[in-house]
Amino acid sequence: MNLTTYLGSGDASKHRRDYRPDWLDNLADDVTMEGSVLNGIPQGPEAIRQILGFARTLYEYQEFIYVGPYGSAGFVEDYTSMVRGEPIGSVVVIRFNEDGQAARIVVNHRPLSSVLLWSELMGKHFAGTPYAEYFLTTDAG
Repeated sequence: MNLTTYLGSGDASKHRRDYRPDWLDNLADDVTMEGSVLNGIPQGPEAIRQILGFARTLYEYQEFIYVGPYGSAGFVEDYTSMVRGEPIGSVVVIRFNEDGQAARIVVNHRPLSSVLLWSELMGKHFAGTPYAEYFLTTDAG
């Protein structure tokens, strides 16, 4: 029996391609994002929207396990997907400030092979931009 959650259910009827989180339209001026695919912590609405805007295009679909409130000032998204044919699981935790704006975003992916693939794809996309520093590069430095 395989208990690996990042493989998803295998039920294509559960695959969503239309999800856009409401919190993405309500980012605090000092919003930050941390993640397993990131080197460093991007800050500010423009950086977060640019990074997440492209990141969302990498998913072939999203199969949600849970989406909803987390504690008194948080929100969580737990889902699986595929990226370039590789399975990936994601848990996103959003913390809101006193004004109800997304102030801290933490995105964790698994397994490691998919984390590395994701970061490399992001690095290629953002090469030559201020956001490139946050991702893996294929340069032999």
